[in-house]
Amino acid sequence: MSTSTNIPESPIKDSKLNGKHFNCVIIGAGMAGLASGIRLALAGKESLILERHNASGGLNSFYSIKGHKYDVGLHAMTNYVPKGTKGTPLTKLLRQLRIPYDAFNLYPQLQSKIHFPECSLSFSNDFKYFESEIAENFPSCIDGFHKLVAYIQSYDAFNLENIAVSTREVLKSYFNDPLLTSMLLCPTMYYGSATEDDMDFSQFVIMFRSLFFEGFARPINGVRTIIKALQDQYRSLGGIRKMRCGVSKIISKNKRVEALELDDGSIITANNVISTAGFNETLALFEPLKAKNINQNNVGKLTFTETITLLDKQPKEFGWNDTIIFFNQSEKFSYKAPKDKLADRNSGVICFPNNYDYSNQANLEYGILRITALAHTEKWFNLPETNYQSEKAIWYDRLLETALDVLPGQPKSLKGIQKRTIAKDMFTPKTVKKFTGHINGAIYGCPNKIKDGQTSLENLYIAGTDQGFLGIVGAMLSGISISNRYCLKD
Repeated sequence: MSTSTNIPESPIKDSKLNGKHFNCVIIGAGMAGLASGIRLALAGKESLILERHNASGGLNSFYSIKGHKYDVGLHAMTNYVPKGTKGTPLTKLLRQLRIPYDAFNLYPQLQSKIHFPECSLSFSNDFKYFESEIAENFPSCIDGFHKLVAYIQSYDAFNLENIAVSTREVLKSYFNDPLLTSMLLCPTMYYGSATEDDMDFSQFVIMFRSLFFEGFARPINGVRTIIKALQDQYRSLGGIRKMRCGVSKIISKNKRVEALELDDGSIITANNVISTAGFNETLALFEPLKAKNINQNNVGKLTFTETITLLDKQPKEFGWNDTIIFFNQSEKFSYKAPKDKLADRNSGVICFPNNYDYSNQANLEYGILRITALAHTEKWFNLPETNYQSEKAIWYDRLLETALDVLPGQPKSLKGIQKRTIAKDMFTPKTVKKFTGHINGAIYGCPNKIKDGQTSLENLYIAGTDQGFLGIVGAMLSGISISNRYCLKD
């Protein structure tokens, strides 16, 4: 830890930020950072959001290539409930941010599926439909499942005193069917677990509620609709957001943040700092040696690669009617980083952003097929640039072939889908690390969450994925909770 008694003089004399003091500085303009800034601004606290890159959203952002827009992260916004529903995470979020429900322009999913070789379970935003599917396919387990559901409904997943408990062990106490256990874990893990082959039960409860009790929805224009609503609200309240402006160092003294050194050399100060960059990534800004040691035990290792294909027909025209498909093709479901390959084709997620109930709205201009698979971090990172691009092309085709094996209808061949392809792209763990700074390109951060958001510095707090809040709604609620708990307590 730095113990310097004087804040170093900035070499930048003309920076507009240099020497400024703020009530709160927020590191990262992702969902948690934007929500935190809005909450502080509503309370009259002057905040500054710093983002190293040129786009807000973090892991849930978007980009353009040759005029085509691609979403990153957003398969669906979970925790969806219809307008007027009270007492849910989404409605609490909107109330805390003073954002109207219609600003997110959400449309519910049509129907999704958990697809295994032995069985498929369909579900929608109506939980009773999912219950009926389990009753039909696992009749001997339905009583135990009902008891599990009752336990999940009563469980306080956000209690900071909860100790980590294996979800597999909890499920086993309600029904002893490995297939049903795996089918419940497949979607909840893919949408929120930083732990291989299991997840903390509190995290499972959060994901189960958000996926099955509530459900999936999407704005017709994708994640940029949500980002715009947040940015507009923050800006309207006088909040300051600086893009292409990262934090290079946290200067500390007497167990407090004394100042922040920015990438351009500017020095700023704040009463409080909220970091959404990740726990280990934040620790490295002020205790790099300690961070290096901690990383060995609590660094996220699970990451993904994803292909995005734009098609000249809507998915339904190919016979693809599901919104999202969580699939497993192997004899035993495994949620682990592949050992000897760049990606794991045995399981993953297939998503069709077209297959939401857009009601009377026109559908998306192109058919969109997204395929997500677990990836091997080191192998992607260690590829020479000449091999990196060729391996992306190889694995794009392999993952597309895997999806065609899972999907019904036509086409069933790689050449058949290539004829219908207008544009395509693919991102890897290397891409994730480049644009988020996450060690290993880890999607869900460190396995052991910092539930109370506290660090070894009294006025530095962690918000976002590493606090343990999951999904887009969860990330925003994390930013709100940290602001409320520590920065607005007076």
